[in-house]
Amino acid sequence: MKLATLKTGSRDGRLQLVSRDLTRCVDARAATTLQQALDTWAETAPLLRDEARALEAGAFLGVEEFVAEECAAPLPRAYQWADGSAYVNHVELVRKARGAEMPPSFWTDPLMYQGGSDSFLGPRDPIQMADEAWGIDFEAEIAIVTDDVPMGVDAAAARGHVKLIMLVNDVSLRNLIPAELAKGFGFFQSKPSSACSPVALTPDELGASWDGGKLRLPLVTHLNGQLFGKPDAGTDMTFDFGQLIAHAARTRPLAAGTIIGSGTISNKGADGSPGRPVAEGGAGYSCIAEQRTVETLLSGSAKTPFLKFGDRVRIEMLDTDGRSLFGAIEQEVARYQLK
Repeated sequence: MKLATLKTGSRDGRLQLVSRDLTRCVDARAATTLQQALDTWAETAPLLRDEARALEAGAFLGVEEFVAEECAAPLPRAYQWADGSAYVNHVELVRKARGAEMPPSFWTDPLMYQGGSDSFLGPRDPIQMADEAWGIDFEAEIAIVTDDVPMGVDAAAARGHVKLIMLVNDVSLRNLIPAELAKGFGFFQSKPSSACSPVALTPDELGASWDGGKLRLPLVTHLNGQLFGKPDAGTDMTFDFGQLIAHAARTRPLAAGTIIGSGTISNKGADGSPGRPVAEGGAGYSCIAEQRTVETLLSGSAKTPFLKFGDRVRIEMLDTDGRSLFGAIEQEVARYQLK
């Protein structure tokens, strides 16, 4: 089933069921908000599935056209947002960009930071920033949402706690990151609110493309209408979602509604190189920083600028028949005005 959250006067919005083709929606009856559904997932999910089947069969009254512009993030605010960096190729490249060596342990022990989860952006909400000089970048990612996860769960059992999957644009301010990390206390100002896809879906909607821990489809990013990247999310993923959940839950339980991100999708080239831009026949990249790093390695300097006011980013995943699975994140970068 596919779930979305309609923007209302409430911070948490109104839970809706969405048709598989993303054309129709209806208010859910089994739960008012997605967090409410997740809190009682074992009891509520079967009821929602029945409602989803009724929607597909045309048996619901009150069905409306699904409009992504009217959506908040599936979870407009969440109890926890833990973003991993499962694609170690990406980690290696962005560290090279700031002159930092990568410890060997990064290949065996996942990186993860705890980000702000009090205000996720909707799929069409602008990326509002006060200063272009901050180095505004997008990061196209996959994220999963869990039910309650016990402390100490192993990676195999952790896969069973993946209840929903969605897309994320993990906005990063690249020029603020080096000084912030140099303090030795992690990201904060350099990681503003992330945006989520219009729809979160249950793993069964993905068929053979979901193996329980990895989603094996390309994640497609356009910048100002031009294809920027289409790396495969199942390729070069060093740590799957079971491993990421187990890592997060090593010393604490995770509450229902925890969101865990994959980190920026990143593929190596067929020859083991960092990968080539789309214009050169490669899969491209899921963030500007990675393309800039490759440009620097190949020619000595970065040529692609970070985002400017007025730039537009589109992030989407299509199934094997070319149909949008989650709907698109489509955002414009805008100047923030203090109210």
